[in-house]
Amino acid sequence: VQLQASGGGLVRAGGSLRLSCAASGRTFSSYAVGWFRQAPGKEREFVARLSSSVVITDYADSVKGRFTVSRDNAKNTVYLQMSSLNPEDTAIYYCAAGRTTGRSTRLYDYWGQGTQVTVSS
Repeated sequence: VQLQASGGGLVRAGGSLRLSCAASGRTFSSYAVGWFRQAPGKEREFVARLSSSVVITDYADSVKGRFTVSRDNAKNTVYLQMSSLNPEDTAIYYCAAGRTTGRSTRLYDYWGQGTQVTVSS
């Protein structure tokens, strides 16, 4: 599975962005997906995840109520809709896929290259 993240950019505080993660591979629908982010000088942290069956969704407390993760298996694409952005959301955002789901980066086998999100105050 190869992942390609896109949709990042510069946005003002309070604004919105939608990140996309396009996947290759016919079995992508059987993978759980996750979004993570890494700010300068910080470790990569969990943002959101979605099981293959779309039954399980989970969000970090810092983004709950503001971010929504979804997937379109027909398009082999995962989305992260982000709203009410604030400068603390500034980071490189990564999508990931794995056979199991959880908040640990170690559970994910495949990673996209990351897309930069910058929120100005």
